[in-house]
Amino acid sequence: MLFNSTIFLFGFLPITVLLFFVLGRHSVRAARLWLAAASLFFYAWWNPPYLILLAISIVFNYGAGYLLQFRTRIPFSLPPPRLILIAGLAFNLFLLGYFKYSAFFVENLNAAVGTDFVIRRVALPLAISFFTFQKIAYLVDSYLGKVKEESFLNYVLFAAFFPQLIAGPIVHYSEIFPQFKKVETYRFHWANFTDGLTLFLLGLAKKVVLADEFARYSDVVFNGAQAGSTISLVPAWIGAISYTLQLYFDFSGYSDMAIGLARIFNIELPLNFWSPYKSSSIIEFWRRWHMTLSRFLRDYVYIPLGGNRHGEPKRYRNLFLTMLVGGIWHGAGWTYVLWGALHGVALAVNHLWDGLTGKGLSRLRLVGGHVLTMAIVICGWVIFRSTSLAAAGQVFKGMLNRNGAYLPEQLLELAPALRHVFAGLGQVPYLGDSTVMGSFEVFAMLTLGSAIVFLYPNLYQMKRRTRLFLVAISFAFSMQKVIFAASISPFLYFQF
Repeated sequence: MLFNSTIFLFGFLPITVLLFFVLGRHSVRAARLWLAAASLFFYAWWNPPYLILLAISIVFNYGAGYLLQFRTRIPFSLPPPRLILIAGLAFNLFLLGYFKYSAFFVENLNAAVGTDFVIRRVALPLAISFFTFQKIAYLVDSYLGKVKEESFLNYVLFAAFFPQLIAGPIVHYSEIFPQFKKVETYRFHWANFTDGLTLFLLGLAKKVVLADEFARYSDVVFNGAQAGSTISLVPAWIGAISYTLQLYFDFSGYSDMAIGLARIFNIELPLNFWSPYKSSSIIEFWRRWHMTLSRFLRDYVYIPLGGNRHGEPKRYRNLFLTMLVGGIWHGAGWTYVLWGALHGVALAVNHLWDGLTGKGLSRLRLVGGHVLTMAIVICGWVIFRSTSLAAAGQVFKGMLNRNGAYLPEQLLELAPALRHVFAGLGQVPYLGDSTVMGSFEVFAMLTLGSAIVFLYPNLYQMKRRTRLFLVAISFAFSMQKVIFAASISPFLYFQF
């Protein structure tokens, strides 16, 4: 079930909220049971058989967590806690590996050694990457003594809470479930409801008004590249920048919606984005982009690898390996591996540069750092979006003007001098949807999207009155697109 679907907006959500607070006035346990059941129903709506997989994961991880937390209550001898943890981690990584990476591994093994193993491709279970990382964090925290939970119902609600189940934020038990143990959580709060609904609607507008519009432009370029079309200079940059904006508005919009939905239930989820495209270094970018994933990679990959405790060379190695894991986590493909490696190298170089030159923030360094950071980020997104390395190469050839230059006729009519400039570079028309790529509307939308992410404060920096004003403006546009859309566009991170 999608947050931007009519069945969710006008059916599931109002019924779930109403019954949660009605039941909460009489029985906290009944309200928890209802919310847990509703969350499982929400997940099953996409593909009911995969609810069994989620249920198996929940039961196993609850059991493993219980053994780690309450081993003294068990009337028989148990393996050492470290072995229980290793078994729990192996189980979670096996599920993730089988469903997400097995076909990729077999295909590359066949190509490398000439074998002809065959493995049947299976549909990727929705949110398996997110709920796997969340359950790994739960087991590690249980091993470290940071979690004590004996109620199976409480664990189910933590593991399946629908606002953050599908695409995060990736949360810790200790920051979420203590809130569910407060009686006030089950009492309707008008301020939380209006704040949550405001964040939800603004996130919805990011998705359906902005992200889906930029998808029209980016899809033309990247689909054309995959089909082998020649991509010229301007369309290549339009596609790259459009996807950069599409991914931001799509995923940050989802995160805003998740935080808003949780707040309606009086639950505070951690922030996931903090104006990442304003960063002046790649280090700062990863402190602002997908913040809960960055936190997970730091706490459960980088630090266990040794972090920065064993000298600078090993620190840079650990940074690279951590980002490589982050890239592979996103998908089974060499484009994701290369994307993770790019950011791993960039982070290592950034730390090395800071160590050599210090961290002074002169105006020139801020501007130069911001330009360089965005260049790395945009190039990374080209790799990330492309369905193959060859397709990414096609887009990069266009961006580097290896295929000549082409400008839409509408822009040339506004600025005739550009015709002579670009004629010297060579005209190579884009073999794609010229009605989309040739419209001046594209440049207007890119200007608007860039202004929002680079110049304006984010939603959490705005005053409540400003948020309500934006909701009044965007609500009509969002509802028109949701109600009258021929099809509902899923969120990009659903594929991960």
